[in-house]
Amino acid sequence: MNIPEDLLYTKDHEWVQIDNDIAIVGITDYAQSELGDIIFVELPDENTSFNSGDSVGAIEAVKTVADIFIPLSGKITEVNRNLEVMPETINKDPYKSGWILKVRNFTKLDSELLSASEYKILI
Repeated sequence: MNIPEDLLYTKDHEWVQIDNDIAIVGITDYAQSELGDIIFVELPDENTSFNSGDSVGAIEAVKTVADIFIPLSGKITEVNRNLEVMPETINKDPYKSGWILKVRNFTKLDSELLSASEYKILI
């Protein structure tokens, strides 16, 4: 199971990468393996503000549908449109080309974000 050390994680199996004033969000390798073959991703609207913990979209797999929860408060400024035509990218590369959304000017990180070592214990 791939769990990069430089990311933060949620108990709902999302990851967050903080890069200056941008937070990049996706789902973990564990989450994509549990979901199975991903066939559709419902992305949130760009330029929409959300609160930490809000459901902002969904991932549909052959087995099930799972909500995407945002682990920080702020405005979504970009979504990965490639996932609309190639949702399986999340299965192949959840931490790079399979990212889901970017948030700028976020105001609050979820206080329950986990380090890589804490996330390993969770799963």
